[in-house]
Amino acid sequence: MRLPIVILWAVCCLPAPSFAATFLHCGKLVDVRAGKILTEMTVVVEGEAIQKVERGFTPGAAMDRTVDLRTHTCMPGLMDMHVHLTTEYHAGSYLERFQLNPVDYAYRSVGFAEKTLQAGFTTVRDVGGPGNVNVALRNAINQGLIKGPRIFTSGRTISTTGGHADPTNGMRADLAWHPTPEEGVVNGPQEALRAVRQRYQDGVDLIKIAATGGVLSMAASGSNPQFTEEEIRAVVKIAGDYNLRVAVHAHGAEGMKRAIRAGVASIEHGTLMDDEAAELMKQHGTYYVPTITAGEWVTEKAGIEGFFPEVVRHKAAAIGLRARDAFRKAYLAGVRIAFGTDTGVSGHGGNGREFGYMVEAGMEPLEAIRAATLEAAMLLDIQDKLGTIEAGKLADIVAVPGDPALDITLMEQVGFVMKEGVIYREPSGP
Repeated sequence: MRLPIVILWAVCCLPAPSFAATFLHCGKLVDVRAGKILTEMTVVVEGEAIQKVERGFTPGAAMDRTVDLRTHTCMPGLMDMHVHLTTEYHAGSYLERFQLNPVDYAYRSVGFAEKTLQAGFTTVRDVGGPGNVNVALRNAINQGLIKGPRIFTSGRTISTTGGHADPTNGMRADLAWHPTPEEGVVNGPQEALRAVRQRYQDGVDLIKIAATGGVLSMAASGSNPQFTEEEIRAVVKIAGDYNLRVAVHAHGAEGMKRAIRAGVASIEHGTLMDDEAAELMKQHGTYYVPTITAGEWVTEKAGIEGFFPEVVRHKAAAIGLRARDAFRKAYLAGVRIAFGTDTGVSGHGGNGREFGYMVEAGMEPLEAIRAATLEAAMLLDIQDKLGTIEAGKLADIVAVPGDPALDITLMEQVGFVMKEGVIYREPSGP
């Protein structure tokens, strides 16, 4: 018997079932607050939040969804505190700044953002990019237009003339111009105030300054101090008026010390950290975001003939190798550490390699996971919403096969990703 067309349409075109709740059956679960792994746990998610966490594998009702993660270890959504989602370095990157428009970077950032989410990083700090592309990317993700991690962004990095983030470095005279504080180049406290206020108008979530030279910029020094302490204090004070924290790119020890004394929230890279800088960070409660991955990457590429311009190559060869030593010094000194990779220098989606570098440098695996969850949430001041798997928190949950406490490289094999209760990735089979 032939069914009426209207019945066939109704059967074929019904919307997908709407689940009342999602039950995650986790073989193991990382309690990052206690620093231990729990076994046979159920996490119940309703809407965008965690409703409860229970021991044992609690069955759901008929209209609930159950996800079998019994061979996996569940943990809070991972957080990378230093990424650049609008770029990804390669041998032609230095020429591209003369070829690409902000819209070109915007289209590229869409794929980079999704790779980051698929790697298990549900929250990131994007600390610098061309124009305000990273602000627009954050907004598009928040509006559900594209897939990607939750972004906290600094917009354009603030630098000094000739400093690490001066966009005219390396240009010939007829192409260069004098960038304004609005474009991110300042000289003196008053111009620093203008730059911060412009970032506020742009809609940023934090401020980023380049307090020392950098490895990849077209300038001679990779470590010299490039802001006076007075200038940094001006940035921190006005940023505080707008409830914005300050992240600081710094390789050299003197630039780090000036920034720490001025009251910044975090030091990024810290490659040439000395004992005094480490002690100051501990005293002031300043976070350290190590980015060992970037150090390893630039060291490798420095050995490839012609990959970097010569002014960059010698800095990459000299500074990159120091990243692990700086991390070990900070860790042993008791400095607060938040996970960060500088991905965008290295390839997007490979953020998980940082865990292995941190453990090789002396950190315990569960401490490394805490650095990418609860510690990162505290740096962002969102620990009331994210960073742990607890009732009432947003349901950002990821899982890896096996036990990362025994094999930290499993953090590069994320098989399940949930952000605010929405599943973006799950294991294909048992």
